[in-house]
Amino acid sequence: MTTRGVFSSRLGFILAASGSAVGLGNVWGFPSQVASNGGAAFVLMYLILAFVLAYPVLMAELLIGRATESNVVDALGKVSNGKSGRWVGMWGIATVSLILAFYGIVGGWMLAYTVEAVASFVGFDQLSQWLLGSSIYRNILFCGIFMLLTVGIVSGGVVNGIERWSVRLMPTLFVLMLLLFAYVMTQQGALTGLKVYLLPDFAEVLNPQLLISAMGQAFFSMSLGVGTMLIYGSYVSHKENLPKLGASVALVDIGVAVLAGLLIIPAMYVALHNGVQIFAENGELLAGDTLIFTVLPALFATMGAAGLIIAFAFFLLMSIAALTSSISMLEVPVSYVVENRKVARNKAVWLIAAIIFSLSTLILFNFDTLFGFVIALTTRYSQPLLGLMLCIFAGWIWHRNSILAELKKGDAQAEHSLFWRIWPWYVKFVCPVIILLMFYRSL
Repeated sequence: MTTRGVFSSRLGFILAASGSAVGLGNVWGFPSQVASNGGAAFVLMYLILAFVLAYPVLMAELLIGRATESNVVDALGKVSNGKSGRWVGMWGIATVSLILAFYGIVGGWMLAYTVEAVASFVGFDQLSQWLLGSSIYRNILFCGIFMLLTVGIVSGGVVNGIERWSVRLMPTLFVLMLLLFAYVMTQQGALTGLKVYLLPDFAEVLNPQLLISAMGQAFFSMSLGVGTMLIYGSYVSHKENLPKLGASVALVDIGVAVLAGLLIIPAMYVALHNGVQIFAENGELLAGDTLIFTVLPALFATMGAAGLIIAFAFFLLMSIAALTSSISMLEVPVSYVVENRKVARNKAVWLIAAIIFSLSTLILFNFDTLFGFVIALTTRYSQPLLGLMLCIFAGWIWHRNSILAELKKGDAQAEHSLFWRIWPWYVKFVCPVIILLMFYRSL
């Protein structure tokens, strides 16, 4: 008798899986990449590469997950009939745990800035200054609060935790984004930013550096390679048509990234109009943490009382985006400990969260040395190689007949579909070459 959870509805799965994919990589990373890679040319290549590269790998994870109904270690073990798959699964768990260790820190920053907007609004100036300062105590406290929120959701299980909260958080995220976009577009300077974002410079489209960045962004924004999509796939009903479900998740993820760019790039030009510096000395748009924690707060400060409400809404949006991803990351090691080591779910969630929070604290105490190193190690090196391994498992090791049988559970005519004509050879030959090329260039 299985005790595994199953998503209770198609919408629940789409919102949970999209929530996993929609994280700071979309709301922070995507506009930053657009800003530093020539605007609309980057957006165009990202849209193409998201379907050319990210969707086929997403489908590999979902198919392996649903067919095996297992955590990432056991799933890859079953597909490979041996220890090699289990080792790759353990590598995935180690990678996702390290990603969550630095992600929890950034999520904590977002929460701190959300609370700071409230503190400013009610006139608690001393508290506001402390929240804006980057002290070790503030960082540890808010990283801890962020991890507690993640624990609270994941300990509820698949239906009562992950699905229940994804169905609430994701629509809230969309509404906040649309309201902020509508407000920003009423400000002077926004249309200039919109042109930069929407009109591509076609001379830049085939710039190798832009292509590598767009490929990386497409890959990371869907949280591929580390088993989050595999584990969510393992909770999907066998009646569902997986290629369609996967396409829905990819579309929502891309939609949020594009919407984030529509919000943030025009906001930068509004900031420029209001006298805020948005260009670095080399003439490029400011990106990354400078954009989120310097440029945008400076913009909100020029808006008077309305700016505090906008700041609150924006950082609440960022906190929700971080949380919808962190719950899927925590679920990867938790599902392994619950199923493979037979530990009670609640105990497993607290135990793993405590270990990851300890890693976050270690990073915070050695911030200059470890923070950038852990991000590079996991997202630049480990994730693409894990994505490559998933392509090898799905394309070369797992039997084609088993894959087709899995697809037919949700679509009796699967072998006549366009997906089945293209995907098996594509994930076998094309995806590994593209990922290897991307990895080589990133070195």
